[in-house]
Amino acid sequence: RFQKDVVADGARAFIADKLAERDARHQRMGDSRYVVEPNVKEGKGGLRDLQTLFWIGKYIHRVGSVAELVDVGLLTQQELSQFERAENFLWAVRCHMHLIAGRPEERLTFDLQIEVAERMDWRGQVDTRLDEAALHAIADRIAESPVEAVAIAFLHAAANPAHERRAADILAQRLPGHFISASHEVNPEVGEYERTSTTVMNAMLGPLCARYIAALQDGLRQEGFAGELLFMGSNGGLADAALVAARPVLLLESGPAGGVSAAIRLGDRHGWPDAILGDMGGTTFDVSLVRGSRAELRSQVLLHSYAVRAPSIDIESIGAGGGSIAWVDAGGRLRIGPHSAGADPGPACYGRGGTALTVTDANLLLGRLDAANFLGGAMRLDLEAAAAAAARLAAPLGLGAEAAAEGVIAITNATLAGAIRLSLFEKGLDPADFALLSFGGAGGVHACEVAAELGIGRVVFPPHASTLSAWGILWSDITHDLSATQIMALADAGPALAEAAARLAAEAAALLDEDGVAPAQRRLEWAADCRYAGQAFELSVPLAAADFSAIGLATVAEGFHALHRQRFAHDDRGVPVEIVSLRLTARGLLPRPEGEAVEPAAAPAAAGSRALLIEILSRGAVPAAPALPGPAVIEEAYTSTYIPPGWAVAAHPSGALIAEPIR
Repeated sequence: RFQKDVVADGARAFIADKLAERDARHQRMGDSRYVVEPNVKEGKGGLRDLQTLFWIGKYIHRVGSVAELVDVGLLTQQELSQFERAENFLWAVRCHMHLIAGRPEERLTFDLQIEVAERMDWRGQVDTRLDEAALHAIADRIAESPVEAVAIAFLHAAANPAHERRAADILAQRLPGHFISASHEVNPEVGEYERTSTTVMNAMLGPLCARYIAALQDGLRQEGFAGELLFMGSNGGLADAALVAARPVLLLESGPAGGVSAAIRLGDRHGWPDAILGDMGGTTFDVSLVRGSRAELRSQVLLHSYAVRAPSIDIESIGAGGGSIAWVDAGGRLRIGPHSAGADPGPACYGRGGTALTVTDANLLLGRLDAANFLGGAMRLDLEAAAAAAARLAAPLGLGAEAAAEGVIAITNATLAGAIRLSLFEKGLDPADFALLSFGGAGGVHACEVAAELGIGRVVFPPHASTLSAWGILWSDITHDLSATQIMALADAGPALAEAAARLAAEAAALLDEDGVAPAQRRLEWAADCRYAGQAFELSVPLAAADFSAIGLATVAEGFHALHRQRFAHDDRGVPVEIVSLRLTARGLLPRPEGEAVEPAAAPAAAGSRALLIEILSRGAVPAAPALPGPAVIEEAYTSTYIPPGWAVAAHPSGALIAEPIR
């Protein structure tokens, strides 16, 4: 329309129409909107009006900057000066409002958003050819700037990446030292904003991660390491260094993923394939779910309000850990976290200068930790410092130190239970139908009481709980997640899905060939993202096989109806089901260590009981039968497990401890 109305037919009528449109918009919305918040885009004389003038100047008069609009008579010098002052003011207001509203920092400002002429339509057909000459000019501009990474995101690149691929090739040739991130490689799916946001995040991380990986590889070679370097991804699988260096966005949220992989292996081998996983460390409590020995996955996460599309294990985190600080709010209520004392100075009992009462201090005061046997006796805790911190917190509440510690633990347990409850209720699931598998250094002293709040009847304490995530990495497989966008009615999608499946399978085979995985060690897992016609969100339906016959499609539809009913308590079988994306997870099975991890020897637990009459024993002393009734504390080198009254614990042949309510 711009080409037709302005370049071909002249600018006067176009400007008149735009001004009339603006005035109607102001009348509809009211002037008060612009008094409350100066609108950078749509206010009178705002960016929309200036942009219109600028594009007219660019296409008719070939101007290159706003200042040149004065030379061609579209602005006076006074108007330019007024604009520059207003622009500075508006940007200041926008910055302040971002801070007040808690909106994320803008990582990609307007001066770094460079346009190039090209267009694919939504079907993937070329509408406007890529302006390669402009790309070379852009490369010159970037080369003269401090920019070290470039993100390429073209409209409808998911349908046809040809223009993006060519742009990436040109920029890689012209900018050999720069990190180039193209959206069709990072996230080849529909959804322009999410695809662009993910690509920008990948470009932001790229240079730093590439330097780190190169330095790590160099250091390993110098130490004589001749093996292959693999990284844990957020999807719970391993990826080689080259792939991670090109797509560092795969590492986001990968920290807790190892624990999920370990839990899957343990559950599959020892008979608890369905479990809620609770990983509690010093700062956070991470909740995830395993069903049928498979982790729940999600295709998108919000990272500090930025949308990032990268397959990841569905892990919900809250700020509740051993270092979480207890405090009293303005209303006189006791609160826990999300602020943490961290490792330095850490809890008051660490004796490193911390003065606030933390969850760890409260557990120490209640006899659930042994001051003389912390870290297997390598570190002595300061009980008096913990008591002093509790007394300071308790004073405004009118409580004693011990009562304050009990309150801290009660609130912490309620918070942990609430996180689990919310995570499962959102999926239409009842926590009572699952076992709770507890790991992380701080989880063992809370797990049974959290399970009691949720009606969970079995708690599993795996061996090496404090380092389970590290063991999970050793037990993981190479994993590639691939997808193909295919938006159409599911009933009509058979041939298109079969073609897409063949393409994805071939791509997966090529990737696993590069990884050196033998065909017998490959596993393919399929899923379809489906929705009802008219919906704006999808649910991922696991598929037993890539069967897209009429019967296979009916099975997919039935699976979607069932999943929708589970998640939202209803389905609508009278509305057509649409397929949005076909997903393939390709796994290359790796040799795994057969032996279980050996717990470091702990200092012998002090025999007898503490002031609160809690039986204390080492993990190896827990009998297989009969079960040991609580209250009891099982001490290990790097964690402790608390069995409350009304519960009993027994050793399992796997090396795990199993706690259940006494019936």
